[in-house]
Amino acid sequence: MRLTHWGTAAWRRMLGLHEPLPTLEAAEFEALIERHYPWNFTVNLLEGVAYWIGMSFLSSATIAPLFVSKLTLNPLLIGLVAVIAQAGWYLPQLFTAGTIQRLPRKKPWVVNLGFFSERICVVLWPVAALLAPTSPGLALTVFLLAYAWHTLGAGLVGPAWQEMVATCFPVNRRGRFWGLTTFLGTGIGTLGAFAAAWLLRTFQFPTSFVYAFSIAAVGVLISWVFIALTREPVRAMPVCGQTHHTVWQRLVAIIRRDGNFRRFLVARLLLVCGGMGAAFVTVSAVQRWAVPDATVGLYTAALLVGQATGNLAAGWIADRRGHKLSLEMSSLMCMAAFVLAWLAPGAEWYFGVFALWGLSQGAVIVSGILIVMEFTADSDRPTYFGIVNTAVGLGFVIMPLVGAGLAGIGYGWTFGLSGLAALLAWIAFRWYVHEPRWQAGSVASRDS
Repeated sequence: MRLTHWGTAAWRRMLGLHEPLPTLEAAEFEALIERHYPWNFTVNLLEGVAYWIGMSFLSSATIAPLFVSKLTLNPLLIGLVAVIAQAGWYLPQLFTAGTIQRLPRKKPWVVNLGFFSERICVVLWPVAALLAPTSPGLALTVFLLAYAWHTLGAGLVGPAWQEMVATCFPVNRRGRFWGLTTFLGTGIGTLGAFAAAWLLRTFQFPTSFVYAFSIAAVGVLISWVFIALTREPVRAMPVCGQTHHTVWQRLVAIIRRDGNFRRFLVARLLLVCGGMGAAFVTVSAVQRWAVPDATVGLYTAALLVGQATGNLAAGWIADRRGHKLSLEMSSLMCMAAFVLAWLAPGAEWYFGVFALWGLSQGAVIVSGILIVMEFTADSDRPTYFGIVNTAVGLGFVIMPLVGAGLAGIGYGWTFGLSGLAALLAWIAFRWYVHEPRWQAGSVASRDS
């Protein structure tokens, strides 16, 4: 009994439930947000920049598939990199949304729980590279498990992080913040990609990957330090009596009631289908034209230049015209990327493929997250995030495996169908989804 009590107390302390909540009026709470805004903007900007720089040395679209392809030629295992990279982030979020929605403070979930669920495992990435020469099977297992640990852990804390961002940054400044953060992170990360290319050219396998993965791990850990410095505005909220059962009932009711949100889900899933070939672009270049490892590092640079441009453009457009337009642009860039990959006559064309794919992903990173905040009133945001991210996560589990099956026939099939799905996503966003920002008042009233 005493051990159980100690465990409960430790859990409450980890989530900040032992601290008293301030009682603030709405105006006082808004003033608190404004007072902490410059500080929160700075530390969260540095957090995002550190993370993106670190992950430029372990790109899920280039460097991670290249490493796995050196340990196995099985397309399913290569496709598993894309499953882990995307589904790991999205899939767990529906299952934590109800619990997070009841928490008055989101930061302890992000920082304290996130350290163990998302951050500490990154030290295993260079370990996997060290194991590669003597035990390639064990190296592959350690890498995939550590990568899955990281992305699934990120998914567990994802709704809390998104809610914390929504609280710290007013709606008309979120696009600016996230667009600038990802622009600087990916822009400076481009220099990291050139450094990764130098490492891959200068050092033999697996030493090159040991260095690259070590730098990636350091970047992720430094980013945790900055996010821990966030000053989260907190106030006492009404007690939420929802159980997991009522949360599931509520999400079903939301999908049935909110037609615009339902159409958005369909369009978002079509865009996920458009990315089914992402894990195979690098492997296609290596197998078709014997592209050296250093060139893959330069592909990463092209990807990050495109992504940085997409981040900045999406943030600017979204603050003025809404996030739907950004997602329409993302769909068109995705279609263009895979049509070019399908028809490319040589390896040099793949620089354009990765630049276009980066533009597409840059817009999704900004608008794919922030648009969900505008579909609903504050109290329902974690549930909306959970619905979108878990649906997208399921898509990311299925589609890379479908892409792997098609790659067994020929990469042209994978890239051609990816382009078609992206075109359908653009049609859905363009003509069937309404910009939720201009309907925010009516959505909030329906949910109350």
